[in-house]
Amino acid sequence: MTPTTTAPAPALLHRPAGAGRTLAGPGGSSTFLVTGEETGGAYFAMEAPVPPGGGPPPHIHTREDETFSVLEGHVTFRLGEERITAGPGAFVNIPRGRVHCFRNDGTLPARLILTFTPAGIERFFAETLERALDPSAPAPDNLDEVAARDAEAAPRYWMVFIT
Repeated sequence: MTPTTTAPAPALLHRPAGAGRTLAGPGGSSTFLVTGEETGGAYFAMEAPVPPGGGPPPHIHTREDETFSVLEGHVTFRLGEERITAGPGAFVNIPRGRVHCFRNDGTLPARLILTFTPAGIERFFAETLERALDPSAPAPDNLDEVAARDAEAAPRYWMVFIT
């Protein structure tokens, strides 16, 4: 009989607002809501601000599906070759292997909840963003530095940036 390894069982969890691990990037402070360690590897979710003009370049996740819930603001999503604008209450689903990106084309900040299934990509964010010791501090102005770290780390996390 071959021994098997199993992921830890998911935990019941209540995380008060603002209590998750917070990372700072050019868009502001993103907060981990639940990690793969807490879900037995099933999924990861984070809350992310998107300032006017903010959002990642087109990319593909080859390992995980991604969903977005728009809490505030309006965000333009690229879904393959289609472009849609999503406002508060909208939900967007991106199956793995599909080109996508989003951008806040408005003048007001937006706020999203992103969920990735399965978990694991949280390590990408932890590697490429900085730990926010003071989540109320202004967002760092390090877009070029973060973009370089993203490009370097992407292959380790089964991501492909489209140029």
